[in-house]
Amino acid sequence: MQSPDSLRLNRGQWMVLFAAFLGWLFDGFEIGLFPVVARPALLSMLPNGTDAQVGPWMANITACFLIGAAAGGMVFGWLGDRIGRVRALSASILTYSLFTGLGYLAQVPWHLGGCRFLAALGMGGEWALGVALVMECWPEKWRPLLAGLIGAAANVGFLLVGVIANTWQVTIQSWRWMFLVGALPAILVFFILFFVPESQRWQKAVVKSASKPIREIIQSGLLPRAFLGVLLASVALIGTWGSVQWVPLWADKLAGAVNAQAKAQAQMWQGVGAIIGCLIAPQIGAWLGRRMAYFLLCLGSVIICAVFFRTI
Repeated sequence: MQSPDSLRLNRGQWMVLFAAFLGWLFDGFEIGLFPVVARPALLSMLPNGTDAQVGPWMANITACFLIGAAAGGMVFGWLGDRIGRVRALSASILTYSLFTGLGYLAQVPWHLGGCRFLAALGMGGEWALGVALVMECWPEKWRPLLAGLIGAAANVGFLLVGVIANTWQVTIQSWRWMFLVGALPAILVFFILFFVPESQRWQKAVVKSASKPIREIIQSGLLPRAFLGVLLASVALIGTWGSVQWVPLWADKLAGAVNAQAKAQAQMWQGVGAIIGCLIAPQIGAWLGRRMAYFLLCLGSVIICAVFFRTI
């Protein structure tokens, strides 16, 4: 039986959670930034820009982002095994902050695509490292709740983009400043390096032997299950990016000049819904089991998207 002292949370654990929460919050801000900025930015860059031209560029730049995020998860995940979670996490946040800020200087659409790809390397890395650091430092009984809390943090950032854009209009003439706001998370790096402790679990693992996660997965016989898990997770992720990311552009197109804040308001409502979903999903998982909960949430998403896109 564990003593009360062994169950008590220490300052380092709270610092880890705070850093991961802020990292995911700013990550969500970077994710939500482009859907709000995309239409005015692309219309300003394209010669005689029209919505027919905006659509393909939005799709291509979103694809660049997703490829970058997948690559970033692998690159920074590997780096986290080599130099530690804290330093790799700091590098990932610095990467997505600086390359998001660089979008301010974009002159043609492919500049935005390049910046989004490079920024996504850091975002993908932060997703993996932030969760790994929390899960390695906090007791196992807290993991379902913390997973929902960290996911909600990203959607708080998504919501924050909408709030800012609703307060200060994002138009063809004024979209660039949003990318400068996206560079501010670089400040978080100093807090992480000075105040967040390294994962003791990682430190102990490094002392024993160099981490080789891919080889360990293959040798343990878990590769088929790992592949299946990635495949199932990709369904929801790609489905989300294929639908939700387009809503602010759609709202902006429908409202036009009559309501320049329509895209921001659409984003705000998305953020609120996503936050609520992140908080209740772990409870559903605890009640029904993770597989059944995941199935029901995906099924509900399909039905809602079908109704939303076919009736509005």
